[in-house]
Amino acid sequence: MHQKGYVPDQTNAIAQYFNKASLPSQQETLGRIVVEILSEGRSLNRKAICTKLLARLQQTADAEEEAHFHTLIGLLFNR
Repeated sequence: MHQKGYVPDQTNAIAQYFNKASLPSQQETLGRIVVEILSEGRSLNRKAICTKLLARLQQTADAEEEAHFHTLIGLLFNR
């Protein structure tokens, strides 16, 4: 049965697009970093967050992730 206006290929293409969106939002990334810092028993401050972001930046080989981390580092320093 074929519904009017329903094109299976378009639906599949949209689903694949959203599946490729693997980068977490800025809030999610910062939330994970905050949880890591606090679970390590460290003080939560700009230096600790920046250190975690820089470590993740050094570990990535993906240009999109790299830009994501650069943006977050810039936010720490109001750039």
